[in-house]
Formats: sequence, C-alpha cells, structure tokens
Amino acid sequence: MIAGFDAVATGTDIQRRIGVKTSRDEPLARFTTMRVGGPADLFATVHNAHELRALVRFARTRGLPHFVLGRGSDLVIADAGIRGLVIQVRAEGSRTDGERYTAEAGVQMARAATETQHAGLTGLEFGLAIPGTVGGAVWANAGAHDSDVAGVLESARVLAADGSETIVPATDLGLSYRDSRFKHPGDDAGPAAPRDVIVDATFRLATADPAAIKARLDDIRRWRQAHQPLGLPSAGSVFRNPPGDSAGRLIDEAGLKGLRIGGAVVSEKHANFIVNDQKGLAADVRRLAERIRAEVFARHGITLAFEVEFVGDWAGWEGAA
Repeated sequence: MIAGFDAVATGTDIQRRIGVKTSRDEPLARFTTMRVGGPADLFATVHNAHELRALVRFARTRGLPHFVLGRGSDLVIADAGIRGLVIQVRAEGSRTDGERYTAEAGVQMARAATETQHAGLTGLEFGLAIPGTVGGAVWANAGAHDSDVAGVLESARVLAADGSETIVPATDLGLSYRDSRFKHPGDDAGPAAPRDVIVDATFRLATADPAAIKARLDDIRRWRQAHQPLGLPSAGSVFRNPPGDSAGRLIDEAGLKGLRIGGAVVSEKHANFIVNDQKGLAADVRRLAERIRAEVFARHGITLAFEVEFVGDWAGWEGAA
C-alpha cells in the first residue's frame, strides 16, 4: 500500500463523484490471460468512455498512481500486485462509417475483426489473433499474420497527460514494430506521473466480400489452433522477433521447449510462448523468461527483447520463494 493512501476513503469518493464501484485488495490474476498477479490496492471497472475519462482525471488531480488494464494480455503482473488504482477498461462501443471503423479502447480485437467482416470491411482480420483490446493493440502496435495496427490505423482519441483530449493522427503516434509513443512517457516521469490514455481508435479499412473476409478469418483461426497453445494460460508472444529472424526459432534451436520453472513452462507447441500450466507464480514466469534470454544469448549471441510487459511491484522478486 502507498504511504498515506486511504483506499476506503478514495473508493467512497470515486463512487460518490463518478458512480463507479470500487473494491480493495482485488486479486488481479483472473483479469490477465497468464492468470498470475497479486492484488490492486484499489480496483475499478469502467464501462464507457465517460467513466474512463472521469476516473483517469480523478486519479490525476490527486496524484494517485493508476494503471489502465485492458484484457490483461501481453503483460505479467507481479505477485505483489499493483499499488494505487487499477482501472479496468470495459468501454466497448463501436461503429462503422463507410470504410471507417471506430472502437472504444475496451473492444476486444477479435470482436473488431468479426464486426468489420460482417460490415464487409477488410484490414482487421489479423485482430482475430490478438488476444487483447483495441486500446492495448494501439499502445503496442500489435500485429500478426504479416499485418499490424500501424497499417490500418487512421487516428486515436487520446486523453493527454495535460488533461486535454484530442484526435491524434496515426502518423503522430510513433508506431513501429511492437512499439508506440505511449510506451515512452519520458525518462523523468515518476510512477505517479500522468500518462496518455487511449479512449478510442479509428481504422481506415477497405470494402470486400464478407465471404472472402470470413475465409481469411477461418484460415487464421485454423493456424492459431495448429500452432499456438490456446487452451493454456499465457501472455502471448514473450519476445519480439529479432530483425530477419524468429524468436520462436531461436528458442527452439536452443533446446528450450519444455523447460520449466515452477508452474511456468516453455510451450512445446510454440517456443515463444510461456504457459502457466500448474498455477504458477508471476516470479516463475519472469525467472523462466530471463533464463530463456540467457540461454539464447549463450547459444546464438542474440539478446531477445521482451514483447510482454512486467508491471506492478516487482521489488525483491528474485528472492521470492
């Protein structure tokens, strides 16, 4: 708990002022695809863009550390949890306008893929393979099957750190391979410093035969079932692919498939996935990930960069039992 932070009083104030219910010491594992993570000091779920704006502004005006959580993919939350306020985004409004598709930050990418297919719009099929939300996908410039967000994103509505809200063109978001400006708020920003928050995103797509788009979605679905450990808790790809190579290939060639630490194991189906098949700890996952990096460097001389984010209170995790 943060020194001087009164979770009871803050939660009561949030419900009175904004109308959003909160809970204290909320276990976060069930809100992540890896199924690990300790508690949030204070936890709230927002169901629309208005609640998201109001709660973020509430936290900012009080200097309250806050973390915006989507579906909980592509991240590993520490066993000690997250200090301050965790805002789970379930704002799921969406609409089509000609060849444009606009979705609030909490819309799951798989849903965006199927909604646009029904509307006869092509370009977001790869979203079927992204286990997170629109907000998270823009934040990370998520991609799969030779496509990514940068290729179809027109703009994002952003609640900036200074309190203003603007529609920002995709060209101004610093999108690159699995990266964006949202990941780099500034080296001098402390844990309580305001971060830009994605409210919604607009994608510029193209018209196509819905049946042809559905066939593409079916191909992606079959590929995932054949090549990824979909039935087990994971955070998706652990590492970014090095230029001109595949992280999965490097890990496989290092003989690491099946390597286990605690409840975390390198998937036999896809070497760039760590699965939590025995109710493991976040520390198990991180130790295994660091072991993979060390082994791949020793074998190939390549330092793999993490694609997953390790968030929360990781102080002392190396010595945890």
